[in-house]
Amino acid sequence: MASEMPPSIRRINPPELGTPPGYSQVVEATARRFIFIAGQTAADQDGAVIGKGDFGVQAERVFENLTAALRASGCTPANLVKLTVFLTDMNNLARYREARSRFFASVTPAAAPAVTLVEVSKLYGPDFLIEVEAIAAA
Repeated sequence: MASEMPPSIRRINPPELGTPPGYSQVVEATARRFIFIAGQTAADQDGAVIGKGDFGVQAERVFENLTAALRASGCTPANLVKLTVFLTDMNNLARYREARSRFFASVTPAAAPAVTLVEVSKLYGPDFLIEVEAIAAA
């Protein structure tokens, strides 16, 4: 994969749409590959819930799992162009943003994918509080 040309990822925030906190309104990508990552939850490799009842612990685990998924395809968080985030309680928005900020803090070049965030009544397991699916360009 080292011989591949790096993707061209352009993050755009048109003035008419404003500058959002921690993400981009528009992401334009030209790449050889697009990687679609299934929704990641706070599950360990055996499917057990990590941080039952603790949103902060679950959010950290979700981003750890997302990192592992990216690594498996030869990518890093810098390759992310789109996240879809599902929360079971919008009152956890600030804690989600804290975890997301830590996840992207060490990314070079800076990454701010397009993000859609929605509250849902439940996820596939009753103890999951957050799920994040992603698209990366490489």
